[in-house]
Formats: sequence, C-alpha cells, structure tokens
Amino acid sequence: MAESIKILSQLKEGDRGIITELEQGPFTVQLCEMGFLTGTEVEVYKIAPLGDPMVVTILGTEVTLRKQEAALVLIQHQT
Repeated sequence: MAESIKILSQLKEGDRGIITELEQGPFTVQLCEMGFLTGTEVEVYKIAPLGDPMVVTILGTEVTLRKQEAALVLIQHQT
C-alpha cells in the first residue's frame, strides 16, 4: 500500500487517509471540535459537481467542508 502526505482538499471521492496535521487558520478550532484530530481516519465520500464543497466521513459522521477548510487538513493518503 503506497502512502503519501496530501492536503484533504486534493483528494478524490473514495480516497481515505489518516490525519497527520492541522494547519493554523480561521477554521482550525472548529475542525478540531468536529473530530479532525491527528491520527483520525477520514474518507472523501462525495464532491460537489463544481468541486466545492466536499463531504467527508470522519468518526462515523458525514461532514461537509469547503475546499478552504479542507485545505487546512494534512493527511497520510492511503491508496
């Protein structure tokens, strides 16, 4: 299984990975409160036709994020 560090907003539907870091930004606290913590698995469930927003599954919950928010989440991408 190949793994690489990517930004969550760069992933495609069905991609998954483990959160490695959250960049500092205006939504960092809100992301942490929603469960976006280091070591947590996240999967891209759906992306809107124009690419924004995206729906991800984290801790068994579907969360909708804009690309601006998803760009703060670095993950270890698993293919």
